Amino acid sequence: MMTTDSQTPTKVAERLGDDEIHVWRLAYDHHQGRAPLLAMLGAYLGVPAAAIELEESTHGRPLLAPALHDGAFAFNWSHSHDQALIAIARGIVPGVDLERLRAHPRALPIARRYFSPEEAAGLEALPDALRDRAFLELWTAKEAVLKALGRGLAFGLHRLSIGGLPEAPVLGRLEGHDAGQWQLHRLALDHQHVGSLAWQGEPRRIRLWTLADTR
Repeated sequence: MMTTDSQTPTKVAERLGDDEIHVWRLAYDHHQGRAPLLAMLGAYLGVPAAAIELEESTHGRPLLAPALHDGAFAFNWSHSHDQALIAIARGIVPGVDLERLRAHPRALPIARRYFSPEEAAGLEALPDALRDRAFLELWTAKEAVLKALGRGLAFGLHRLSIGGLPEAPVLGRLEGHDAGQWQLHRLALDHQHVGSLAWQGEPRRIRLWTLADTR
């Protein structure tokens, strides 16, 4: 594995600071399963991918097996069609979500049923040409928070609300939690993908790396 600027993930991993989050962007094929994730985790742990053991939390979030990896760091990953994102950090639990931009003819019905009234109204006010991306920006932001929380969609998309500008989203409400203790960021990807990163804790530097596509 090599980054697009000719660095190895192992070398990048050596520079993972306690005040930052590493986010990896890579080409992905669903036939690969978890292989790219395990390879990246192996690079950060300094072991072969085959030596990585994962467990699942109560709500299905993959975790490093503590008996073997002793809480070295936390991670999260997401994939959509041809790309994947992997977030790695120490001392906090990151949540990351990725969606490929596509038409969503049911965006408004879904928003009216599962989003907050303010979020649904904001989407309804947009021109059709802008609504699909705005819907996915909201969706990935909510998913990133829920994944950082260690919960899935079953927690309820209506139990959190996202405000702020599209390029600078803000967690306005998270039922049962202090939303002010959370960080939420839009990831700068491309015109075809939408990504969000969230965590509970102090602000951190986000370092985005891209793996060269060797397929």
